[in-house]
Amino acid sequence: MISLWDSFTPSRAASTALHGRGESVAVADLMAGSTLEDALEPLRGASVLIATNEQLPTAVALLELDGVARRMVLCTPDLTPQQLAEVAKTTQATAVILDSTQALDLPAAVTRCVATPQPVAAAIRRRSSERTEWILLTSGTTGAPKLVVHTLSSLAGTLPRQPPAAGRLVWSTFYDIRRYGGLQIYLRAMLGGVPLLLSSPEESTREFFLRAAAAGVTHISGTPSHWRRALMSGDAGLLQPEYVRLSGEVADQSILDNLRAAYPHARIAHAFASTEAGVAFEVEDGLAGFPADIIDAPRGSIDLKVQDGTLRIRSSRNAARYLGGSENVLASDDGYVDTGDLVEVLEGRYHFRGRKGGIINVGGLKVYPEEVEAVLNADPRVRMSLVRARRNPITGAVVVAEVVLADPRDAADADAGAERIKAELLSACRRQLAAHKVPAILRFVPALELTPGGKLVRPNA
Repeated sequence: MISLWDSFTPSRAASTALHGRGESVAVADLMAGSTLEDALEPLRGASVLIATNEQLPTAVALLELDGVARRMVLCTPDLTPQQLAEVAKTTQATAVILDSTQALDLPAAVTRCVATPQPVAAAIRRRSSERTEWILLTSGTTGAPKLVVHTLSSLAGTLPRQPPAAGRLVWSTFYDIRRYGGLQIYLRAMLGGVPLLLSSPEESTREFFLRAAAAGVTHISGTPSHWRRALMSGDAGLLQPEYVRLSGEVADQSILDNLRAAYPHARIAHAFASTEAGVAFEVEDGLAGFPADIIDAPRGSIDLKVQDGTLRIRSSRNAARYLGGSENVLASDDGYVDTGDLVEVLEGRYHFRGRKGGIINVGGLKVYPEEVEAVLNADPRVRMSLVRARRNPITGAVVVAEVVLADPRDAADADAGAERIKAELLSACRRQLAAHKVPAILRFVPALELTPGGKLVRPNA
């Protein structure tokens, strides 16, 4: 397979469609036309920024340009003008795909192509002559994010190429497909020849689930934070999926149990993947963490190991390199990519402890925020929590916890025993955690901020 388009036969194209919030594009219509009208052929061999506001034009552009462009750069809408200009410079962009005529501060030599809402009939030469690079951005919060170089082969890897033998399958995801987790779902749908319903940041959880239910969504993915928000909204029951997938953050036992209660007949899986290392494994046994034998006896062509406490991955799904900058090497000399995710084995099962760079130092002792959050989230009155550091002149830092309760009235109504709930949560922390890990401050908040990628925003201090 040279390009994504090469996987489509007329019959497969006829069964595949991309559904945005307000409109849809049938893949079969792209066989006889293009959303780029007469701009597709001039983009052959070009380095192209895909910088649309909405996901649907991006989803179509990926189909149209893979095997045509030399390089496709998936730009996320949260990029600042300065970041976008830096990305254009680093990727040597010669063209940009937009879904409107918005002004961009890019060199005049960069060709601007505005995608039409629907394919326009045209004589399109679908010859795939380029082995296109897919450039994904890491979710850096300051400065220019890192640019990770993939190919279709490293992204698609072992994804199924055929639709299911029986039953109708429709994919959806809370993720933006311009990020690794969402892109995996996009590729699953396109390579499987099945419809994909795209989310929109402009709609409520209720609107999204109503749209998903109307489209007959059977398979859906998101981060644990996405799913906590969905459960907290009270609208999760509008959809009854056959398969629920979590990735992108630590899936603690609380969120797995809550999803099992909400969707008793669904397969519930949590997967581990990163933009640089690719997909490592998926777990469907309903338990947090993953069995040690995944490390001891890896499956397929993926090699895993734990070194210096972090999970490392070597496989054909690793990215090739970073683009630009002085740090352009992803893997170590033995071919392993260090994910930076700390793991610890307990009773034959590895558990994630958090990110190597996210450790809180309390008087020289380590605190993993996710470990404390797992204790708080285990209380059925808690929907989600965030643990962070606050500077302290004596210990260097203390642990602070912000908690969203499942019933907000418990936090707002003094008669509901807010102080009692707080005391009981802290008591649970003292029973299960070392003293330096117990929050010095615990407060109830109405909501927690998520990154554009659907993960909890974790401030450094």
